[in-house]
Amino acid sequence: MTSAEGRGKRVFVDKQSPRAYGALAQTAEAVRAVAAEAGLDRILVELVNLRVSQINGCAYCLHLHTKAALRAGETTQRLGVLPAWRDTEVFTPRERAALALAEATTSPADAAAQEAAYAVARPVLTDDEISAVIWVAITINAFNRVSIMSKHPVRPVPAPRPAAAAQD
Repeated sequence: MTSAEGRGKRVFVDKQSPRAYGALAQTAEAVRAVAAEAGLDRILVELVNLRVSQINGCAYCLHLHTKAALRAGETTQRLGVLPAWRDTEVFTPRERAALALAEATTSPADAAAQEAAYAVARPVLTDDEISAVIWVAITINAFNRVSIMSKHPVRPVPAPRPAAAAQD
């Protein structure tokens, strides 16, 4: 398709440039291994993926990583309050440190946020964990941009049918 034929349509950059996307996918695979080796559990990784995707407004990644978080055992309560994580008591100190680092990585021009994130992270995360969290945030930021610029669709999923009320 020429550019004139495609006016108004988004290019799925992952499909248009599969070698570049493949390299990003390989990076994500390496980052998952680094996170696991550092001792980050799947729920923590998915919280980082979700928080970064919320900040970036990436509907496709929010859809994908919400399902992944639920499969990993995350609760709907914690997913529901994730945008306001600072105002709740449902996240552990490690999770709070990871979320702060993820936010600072997503908005790197905010030097004060970086310093504050490190101040929270240093007492509760190891160097390996800090590095892994930052790499998870860097990677999901890249995937967010691929999906946002491509306008990857999120299609409706039918709601589950409510269970029939018990009859007396």
